[in-house]
Amino acid sequence: MNPLIIRADATSEIGTGHVMRCLALAQAWLDKGGKVVFISHCESDALRQRIRAEGIDFISLDKSHPDPFDWNLTRGILDKLKTRGTKCHPWLVVDGYHFDAEYQKSIKAAGYKLLWFDDYGHAAHYYADLVLNQNISADPSLYSNREPYTQLLLGTRYALLRREFERWQGWQREISPVARKVLVTLGGGDPDNVTLKVIQALKQVDVPGLEARIIVGPANPHREKLDLEVGGDKHLQLFKNAANMPELISWADLAICAGGGTFYELAFMQLSSCVIVIAENQKLNVAYLEKQKLCLNIGCLHSLNINEISKAVRRLIFNEKLRKEMSGKLRGTVDGLGTSRIIFEILRYGNKHGKQ
Repeated sequence: MNPLIIRADATSEIGTGHVMRCLALAQAWLDKGGKVVFISHCESDALRQRIRAEGIDFISLDKSHPDPFDWNLTRGILDKLKTRGTKCHPWLVVDGYHFDAEYQKSIKAAGYKLLWFDDYGHAAHYYADLVLNQNISADPSLYSNREPYTQLLLGTRYALLRREFERWQGWQREISPVARKVLVTLGGGDPDNVTLKVIQALKQVDVPGLEARIIVGPANPHREKLDLEVGGDKHLQLFKNAANMPELISWADLAICAGGGTFYELAFMQLSSCVIVIAENQKLNVAYLEKQKLCLNIGCLHSLNINEISKAVRRLIFNEKLRKEMSGKLRGTVDGLGTSRIIFEILRYGNKHGKQ
């Protein structure tokens, strides 16, 4: 297998979700015997170390697209890794909303195969060989402006899960009569500090024995404020740079989460959730999830108040029937085989089309 080159960034504004789902693909590629190189503008030392610990080469970028420094360096790395005389050239995987149609066009003009991560059809035109949208809201109409050769990988059958979730395949969740264990996970960056609002809301939820484990992502700029808010409350516990997500999800009775990729990890583990839309691009997907009764949609972060969060959480805490129904539906939404399907499609496309 030829090298897989991943281009994704992680900052407090962007978050870490793009890098983390690419890490899932990278792990699977490594397990198949391939080589992976990450090219990233990444502000988190912890995240860089985590990627390197996998045996992945990590190349840091000082400037990201649309600065020309980005493509010039990326192109140079691709050219060095290019293996001539074989059926398959290295694939470039790109994930991030700041990458546009011109970035795709440059990659294809340079003669490389391209897998493009997408969530809502943000590019004006699609030149990629494969476009991947793992969301339940994915629809071909989002990609009507695409090249004839562009193939679409759409829906939760392609949801990416990292290697640590593999051993939980087939695990069945038990539903507690009262949900006293709450997991809070609102993205790796959380620039608007929605986590603080949620902590304040949980303090208003008067339920005996209530516990909350609150995940603080590696790019979160508000750690000191969160430490101060939690203080000495023994019922609230912060987890910084958590590397044991499956265990944390299995512990919980319900989650408070954002409408991004972490939701599919929760779905795989059949955990019912109160979802907060923390970015404009999550609105459509969360609306689909709510329509399918796969979550409780609390609303958008800018219009939320603490009382509304408390009310929604209390509803899910005491409604065992609703949590049971959600859990049953979630079980059939993400089967944990998405990453394998993506690799199969990459290899099939490469074998079919050969050199470009």
